[in-house]
Amino acid sequence: MTKRFILACLAGLLTWMVVVSVINRMLRLSLPNYTAAEHTLQFTLGMKWARLLMAIVTSAAAGAVTAWISRSRSWAPLIVGSVVLVMFLPVHIAIWSKFPVWYHLTFLLTIIPAVLAGALLPRHAEVP
Repeated sequence: MTKRFILACLAGLLTWMVVVSVINRMLRLSLPNYTAAEHTLQFTLGMKWARLLMAIVTSAAAGAVTAWISRSRSWAPLIVGSVVLVMFLPVHIAIWSKFPVWYHLTFLLTIIPAVLAGALLPRHAEVP
């Protein structure tokens, strides 16, 4: 593996963490009772959809950064998406009874496709 490939994967994962944190902060500030719902996992339907959209946008951003840094349509975005999926599988198993099945499946089954879709976004600047 090249250094660029490893850097691309790490940057994609870091992007995922940063973007999800920023969007989650925006949800806390903009949705009434969202912060309280986070503590109890008692989200409204709108909050659940907002969280799913957050995960999709975050995954696409991670894929875009990964592809941009790797400079190619390499395996790096697939690895990033797979790592994110593996990180969240135990979390969703642990909270399985707290959310409807459609929520878990939507979250888990869209991670890798969203990362791969983000990797297909056009890149306008090249990394040196």
